[in-house]
Amino acid sequence: MSTKIAIIGGGNIGVALAKGLVKSGDYKSSEIAITRRRTGKLDEMAFEGYRVSSDNKVAVEDTKIIVLAILPQQLDEVLADVKDHIKEEHLIISVVSGVSTQDIKANLGENMQVVRAMPNTAISIGESMTCIAASDNSADRVEEVTAIFNTVGITMVINEDQMTSATALCACGIAFFLRSIRAASQGGTEIEFHASDALRMAAQTAKGAAALLLEHETHPEDEIDRVTSPKGCTIAGLNQMEHHGFSSAFIKGITTSAKKAGGLYTND
Repeated sequence: MSTKIAIIGGGNIGVALAKGLVKSGDYKSSEIAITRRRTGKLDEMAFEGYRVSSDNKVAVEDTKIIVLAILPQQLDEVLADVKDHIKEEHLIISVVSGVSTQDIKANLGENMQVVRAMPNTAISIGESMTCIAASDNSADRVEEVTAIFNTVGITMVINEDQMTSATALCACGIAFFLRSIRAASQGGTEIEFHASDALRMAAQTAKGAAALLLEHETHPEDEIDRVTSPKGCTIAGLNQMEHHGFSSAFIKGITTSAKKAGGLYTND
């Protein structure tokens, strides 16, 4: 059986993508190849039927779609290894932070079809926010890539010069929102609840808040106004958080991550 997708890089995102694609029902595990230098870390994937290998060249030979899910500092070495096995008819999907489509073409050739995608780890449960951008000669492949990532969450097509910002807001953003949930659960523990109960309550409340925005297509302040009342406990808590810089700290974290993401490939 030929592979439909070869994922070069069996780290967190690569594994999450593979599992998410199979969970969607659109792909079988046997149709997905995934590589890693130490394949022992992919034993579970092999047991589940994925085509596991430490040889990137073998993985790309029998497929038309190649996903690069490696670290930026690994890019040049990996592309040099597989260059002679990649043809112009291949579709290259890069989820490598800070790496442009031109960076990849500089290694593989100007005529390569390259599309960038920036998912997050929620891809493993079909809840990723994935941003997609293409090089000029690959615009006609965006629909194909969008269809792939629509199976594991929500997609948005953006300009490539916005991809670094998308990395900070969506990929790093998972950690930011998790930290805010962790802080909420700690607050819940301080006001009486057991830690496990507080975490469950905080996580479900955060899920509900996000669902309100997505379902109603409203602005956060509209939903906040529905919760706050004059001289009430909600506005008291919000004002206390803002007094200690909650919003400004969150914004600064996102802008700092964006700056860092932009230099992951070019900087040592």
